[in-house]
Amino acid sequence: MNLTGGLILFVVIWFMIFLMILPVRMISQAQSGHVVPGTPASAPAEAHIAGKAKITTALTAVLWLVIAGVLAFGGFTVRDIDWFHRLDPVAPATTQN
Repeated sequence: MNLTGGLILFVVIWFMIFLMILPVRMISQAQSGHVVPGTPASAPAEAHIAGKAKITTALTAVLWLVIAGVLAFGGFTVRDIDWFHRLDPVAPATTQN
């Protein structure tokens, strides 16, 4: 994996985790009892975006290290997920004299 591939993998994992963490422990304005005029009652009272971004970055770093390590050291290849045998067969190694 090159630098660009690693960066794209990190960003994709980061956004996936961030979108999963956003609704965790969210308190709506209706639940807090203070609805700001002009906003829906379901809007968050406090989103805590900075803390959620830090948690997301930490989780992403751990998950990225695992995935990048598996990809970099050859523990997993595209042939491992070729369940329908659509890839060409692996050619046997030939030796030259």
